[in-house]
Amino acid sequence: MLPPVVEPALPVDALAPPRVFLHAPETLARHKLRWNADRQHPEPALSRLFDDARKALHERPFSVTEKSATPPSGDKHDYLSLAPYAWPDPGKPDGLPYLNRDGEVNPERDSIPDHQYFSRLAALTETLGLAYFFTDDESYARHAALLLRTFFVDPATRMNPNLKFAQGVRGKEDGRPAGIIDTVPIARLVDGVGLLRGGKSLSKQDQESLDDWFRDYLSWLRDSDHGRKEGQSKNNHGTWYDVQVVSLALATGQVDLAREVLEFSHKRRIGREIEPDGRQPEELRRSRSWHYAVYNLQAFVALANLGDRIGVDLWRYQTPDGRSIRKAIEWLIPFALDKQVWPAPNIDGIKVEELWPVVREAADRLHDARLLEAASSLGEKADDRLPLFLE
Repeated sequence: MLPPVVEPALPVDALAPPRVFLHAPETLARHKLRWNADRQHPEPALSRLFDDARKALHERPFSVTEKSATPPSGDKHDYLSLAPYAWPDPGKPDGLPYLNRDGEVNPERDSIPDHQYFSRLAALTETLGLAYFFTDDESYARHAALLLRTFFVDPATRMNPNLKFAQGVRGKEDGRPAGIIDTVPIARLVDGVGLLRGGKSLSKQDQESLDDWFRDYLSWLRDSDHGRKEGQSKNNHGTWYDVQVVSLALATGQVDLAREVLEFSHKRRIGREIEPDGRQPEELRRSRSWHYAVYNLQAFVALANLGDRIGVDLWRYQTPDGRSIRKAIEWLIPFALDKQVWPAPNIDGIKVEELWPVVREAADRLHDARLLEAASSLGEKADDRLPLFLE
């Protein structure tokens, strides 16, 4: 009898799941094992990740203090942005106050770069953090730490932990509760920081400063008038608010708070935003109804993945009358496959590539062959990073 084949030993630290919450830590660890076993043939997703990470090394540090506009507070450390759908009133000489044109983005918004900077920082931190996790190349961690220190830590350039002046409407209000949607990428940023922890480049002092910022921003989200009002929203704004609160709570060790929000989401989000047949009425009222229906589902997917970290099962939760994340996904699929006509206003059209990642991830999390078949029918148009979430 031939002796059994013995696989070569791999470093113990390659087995250790990273400190992440939106990503599935054990899955990332398994991908790293495969990468370590055969570095000459990386998975396509890893090849794309490494390409992105090398490009990210050339990104200069940036901060909210660079903007030319000054917030009403007089402090450029305060985040500032304009409501994307607010336009000058053509009937007024000065155009004030601005009027809402739902779904039509006013390019004037980009004259203030804070919203672009925040999203970019989150994406760069996640990319560099993942590349560092897989390769242990300290150059990725060093650059990510520099970007993070500039944006959140350095007294000369740090952002104040509030969104009092987010999505202001000229002539009407300096900032709105709805502006809190601007920091949705913070869940990805939290994971990026988690991937850097324990390395040489993100010092203990850096980590403590970032934790303090996360903790202060979480307090502002929960205690400010803007935050409380946004938390009461009955559409994607409310769902994404929960994602931010839970992610920050987990990042700062407030597990009981995270669990409380997730368990309350059973009734407050799934039970109120999704109909028994899977429709999302608040999103279907929008001029970009397809986009917002999928966007809200993306938030539910994020919440469900965060729930997995602490044993709160949103993926399989169903109200007594049948409302669930799965039902909302299943309701959208026939429209993406051109089997039904979309029943709501929709200036953007049906974008299958927006739904594909949601269906594919749900199929994986729920071990559902029907959803996997639907994802195959929709076509592989997912975000390049999606395979790192899955087996």
